[in-house]
Amino acid sequence: MDFGIFTMFSTREGSTQQQIFREWFNLAQEAEDAGLDTLWLGESHFRPQRAVLASPLVGASAVAARTKRIRVGLAVQVLPLANPLRVAEEAAIVDHISEGRLIFGVGRSSFLESYEGYNVDYAESRALFLESLEIIQKAWLEDTFSYTGKYYDFHDVQLVPKPYQKPHPPIRVAVESRETFALAGRLGFPIFIRYQMDVPELQDLLRQYRDARLAAGFTGPNDVILQIAAYVADTVDRARAEPEASTMRQRRLVQAALHRAADPEAFERLKRLAEVSYDEVLPRVAYGTPEAVAERIEEFRQALGITGVSLDVNLGGQIPYDRVVHSIRLLTEKVIPKFK
Repeated sequence: MDFGIFTMFSTREGSTQQQIFREWFNLAQEAEDAGLDTLWLGESHFRPQRAVLASPLVGASAVAARTKRIRVGLAVQVLPLANPLRVAEEAAIVDHISEGRLIFGVGRSSFLESYEGYNVDYAESRALFLESLEIIQKAWLEDTFSYTGKYYDFHDVQLVPKPYQKPHPPIRVAVESRETFALAGRLGFPIFIRYQMDVPELQDLLRQYRDARLAAGFTGPNDVILQIAAYVADTVDRARAEPEASTMRQRRLVQAALHRAADPEAFERLKRLAEVSYDEVLPRVAYGTPEAVAERIEEFRQALGITGVSLDVNLGGQIPYDRVVHSIRLLTEKVIPKFK
């Protein structure tokens, strides 16, 4: 099991943006020192109440320069919003800065703010995503390459630098919409999932992913990382009470943004997460004592065959910093050893 934590550098009310960056860079060092496997960095645009990390690659560069061991993953780079050659160059640079610790996670996002802000048509996002991903791989793998597609046209391009890792950093694709599971399987990539559907439906979609992988000639078991909120405390009462206000703030932000969901399916997924009480939230997160959190993660491993977790350790961004650090230390000292 790969144990990582996830952040888009969530906004803490009353803090300046400078303070928010400082806090999350400090937490990156805490994650490194505590022995976590991976720090996953998300991408957020035009949502000042929620997060400030507009470029996960820039964030990854800073984290890579501050750390020595922890893997630095993108979760995710939103490919339709950027020139793929620029992304390929910058990712290769981060791979060198980290000396091969970059994991290249990619996706499309479920909210329209980013697409509207960048004046990109969301209806074109899947085709843009696939074309961009193909270009990035060619740029990394071929000494000089050319490409002619619907959106991009490149001739005799020699990407500099090439990645540190050979042939390139591992690629992982975020899947949320139902049809994306089989598509990711046909492409053969490991995936991220979120707990936005009920477990039986996720099990069916993961079977579709597996079957599509095998039909396309890819062997071996599924490689699936689950992104979920987690909070570890010394007692049941503290594990329930301490993250409550922050968690419900995040739900309110999702609810306020529902009208900006990218399509009806995204609206349906997000609505079931937004319009709920705290008691209804708790079954969808991993809050508890170390023993309870370990049991929860094991339940997901048994039910979904996950190979890792990307844990949002401060859902909503308002849990006091010292409590977040304490939660991370309990995670690494008392939860992770049960899976090693």
